[in-house]
Amino acid sequence: MSDEHHYEFDVVVIGGSIAGAGAAHLLKQRDPDIRILVVEKGDSFTRKVGEATVEVGAYFLGRVLGLIDYLNNEHLIKQGLRFYFNNRQVTTLDNASELGGKFLSRVPSYLVDRAKLDEEVLRRASDLGATVWRPASVRSVDLQSNGMSNVVVTSGNEERQVTCRWVIDASGVAAFVGRQRGWIKSNESHPLMAAWGRFKNVEDLDGLTIAQEFPDFSAKTASHRGLATTHVMGDGWWSWFIRLRGGDTSIGIVMDPRIASLPQEGRLVDRMRTLLETHPVAKRLITNAEPIADDIHLRKNIAYTSDCYAEDGVALVGDAAGFIDPFYSMGLDWTGFTVVGAVELVLAQRRGESMDLRIEQHNKCMYKCSRRWFEAIYRNKYEYLGDFDLLRSALLMDLGLYYLGVAAIPYTKGTSSMSQGLYTRATAVPFYLMMKFYNRRFTAMARSRRARGVLGRRNSGQRYLFDSFTFSIASARLVGVSICRWLMLELTEGWRTWFRQPKAIGITSDIQLDTSDPNTHEKLQPKPYRV
Repeated sequence: MSDEHHYEFDVVVIGGSIAGAGAAHLLKQRDPDIRILVVEKGDSFTRKVGEATVEVGAYFLGRVLGLIDYLNNEHLIKQGLRFYFNNRQVTTLDNASELGGKFLSRVPSYLVDRAKLDEEVLRRASDLGATVWRPASVRSVDLQSNGMSNVVVTSGNEERQVTCRWVIDASGVAAFVGRQRGWIKSNESHPLMAAWGRFKNVEDLDGLTIAQEFPDFSAKTASHRGLATTHVMGDGWWSWFIRLRGGDTSIGIVMDPRIASLPQEGRLVDRMRTLLETHPVAKRLITNAEPIADDIHLRKNIAYTSDCYAEDGVALVGDAAGFIDPFYSMGLDWTGFTVVGAVELVLAQRRGESMDLRIEQHNKCMYKCSRRWFEAIYRNKYEYLGDFDLLRSALLMDLGLYYLGVAAIPYTKGTSSMSQGLYTRATAVPFYLMMKFYNRRFTAMARSRRARGVLGRRNSGQRYLFDSFTFSIASARLVGVSICRWLMLELTEGWRTWFRQPKAIGITSDIQLDTSDPNTHEKLQPKPYRV
């Protein structure tokens, strides 16, 4: 520090939530002498989305950041994924077709209150010696050609000049550095919008009231339905229900505006409720639900990507490096990949290693990981999300191949394997290619079903409960069953699309019930991010 308002650090981290605090925590663990400044804009954290993890995200939180005991004490153990479907024949909760686990999950994942989790990780980084300025904000970042950076930080009326060797951008959707440098682009082929908030008094799927009213439904599974990430499925949209410790429930709606939309009139919370009440399962869950004041949000064009993830002296992590889709709750997987990758870059430079090749490899890995992830799982998936038949086959293959080809890697190879993004590893490529192919086939069959007026025909009266996945090859059995079911679909109806692909058309189908609001299906026009 050369004068009263000029400071020197090795690393400046923009943003103190899980991505930024996690990067600071890991750096201080591995290099206690490194000087780190975390700039966090809030004097306290607010709740945010990203409240459910899957297995790689759980590995990052538990085994990389060392939070297993904290997660078990302060948050909830997640019991997998559960899906409920709807068509005109569904009138009550118990006759909606259901997909989900039969027993408790065997590999840990969590339902987390992000405000509490972010605070805990930042506290741990501070305890290890990271300097934290909050509330404070980065006003500008001037990246120098020699790898050094000049950062201007404001806190109240005070302006501070900071010189550092590395800037880690963990500013979330603001993507401060990425947007400044023109790297961030809206994913125009995936123009999703989302509305979400937290509610009190949401019905408990495992409660006595539902058990007494629907005893057969309650007895079908030995798992805890209410501790799963509950998905209520519509045509071109889905809603999450995530229970949080303390009794609140996070509820969100995600939709492809080419197919579905929220009602246009009224308060946002009322528009959400109107759409949710078209689905009997959601309607039952929110009968007595009360929104928490000032905790209802809307965001358009939530999917975006980056053309670059690092240069010498700067690295993007977490949502500042892009976001694909909240379906399957893989956001913390991406956070883990980008954080571990960025930490490896910083430590390599401090060891005196040449950075050009390392940065090139990091950018290639993260670029391939993001693109392959999108192509394999999410491209056009909203065209068949609301169809029980099609999503059942896709889901079991998605989960099985994720477990065997992706999630198993860090559990068997260790933390360093995450810096490669996993989806880019040679062993994962066959899984990626297969997932990309069948996702395209299910999309084609959904378009054909829609054109024939039969999309969602089996969304009532079906219940498929499956065993929990593990990293054992025995879990491949479920994948094999789903492949056989897929091939049967190809023979019975898929042949219609083998030589002629149906066009994508944004119309509603039998899956969505009519509502009294004439604006319910009015299309929203996506607005790309301005970079």
